[in-house]
Amino acid sequence: MIQQLKFVAIALGMTSILAACHSGNNDNAFTDTETSGTIHISVDETYKPLIDSEISVFQSLYPKAHIIPDYKPEMDCFSDLLEDSTRMIIVTRDLSTKEKQFIKDQKAHIVPSSMRIAWDAVALVVNKSAKDSVFTMDQLKDIMIGKDSSWQLVFDNEKSSTVRYIRDSINKGKPIPATAMAAKTNPEVIDYVVKNKKAMGLIGVSWISDTADSTSIDFTNRINVVKLRADGFSEYVQPYQLYIGTGAYPLKRSIWFCLKEPHQGLGTGFASFLGSQEGQLLIGRFKLYPALLNIVFRQANLK
Repeated sequence: MIQQLKFVAIALGMTSILAACHSGNNDNAFTDTETSGTIHISVDETYKPLIDSEISVFQSLYPKAHIIPDYKPEMDCFSDLLEDSTRMIIVTRDLSTKEKQFIKDQKAHIVPSSMRIAWDAVALVVNKSAKDSVFTMDQLKDIMIGKDSSWQLVFDNEKSSTVRYIRDSINKGKPIPATAMAAKTNPEVIDYVVKNKKAMGLIGVSWISDTADSTSIDFTNRINVVKLRADGFSEYVQPYQLYIGTGAYPLKRSIWFCLKEPHQGLGTGFASFLGSQEGQLLIGRFKLYPALLNIVFRQANLK
């Protein structure tokens, strides 16, 4: 009988605890606590499936807490935080030194807080009848800079974290081809790929990684997920949890929360939950790689 190998991720325990936000004078405009009240947060649209689940569990534990997520491109999330229209954002990068200083200059008694909560990945998806779904990084780079023009690149939004990631981390500053198009949302990227044989879509892996979610299952049934070979590796792999963790899947990035509160309010409470064992295990369920748990991969034989 042919034996198959399955890699099982086991969460053994947390290695880090979220530090409390620094606070100065209390702001009377905020009446919430760490487990009650109502706040709006801005979230990179890439992470909608994951954050919807995190909020659902948090609110079930704390019924007096109401977190309203506004899903949008990453660039708009940072604008919301810097323009003081939200206290918390969930995005793919930390605040820059300049951004942290800008927040401190706005309100001297607020020291912004941030933390990496997970490792994420950008997934490439192609039509079921596409001529190829296996690429080296050199081949992918040629596609992303337009040297190989046989593919129609499709992103979720021109201001999205995915566009920034490809431009900065893959293209090394070179522009994305002018022929690339923006489909507005991750589901619309998938719909476009389903209808166009030469399309290559770029989406957040959480949209296709939850094997218990009907939407995720439907998406993966309609498209093929590209396999990539990272530089220095021999295998062509898809963005599975193991390969995100080991770096064998090359399009790896982080998930961060960035927070500014004048007191330890509901934003602090939700951020603490994201860094807790419950929040981290939920990240693992979405087949992402939790940043605050010790993970051990064991090889098992399935007969």
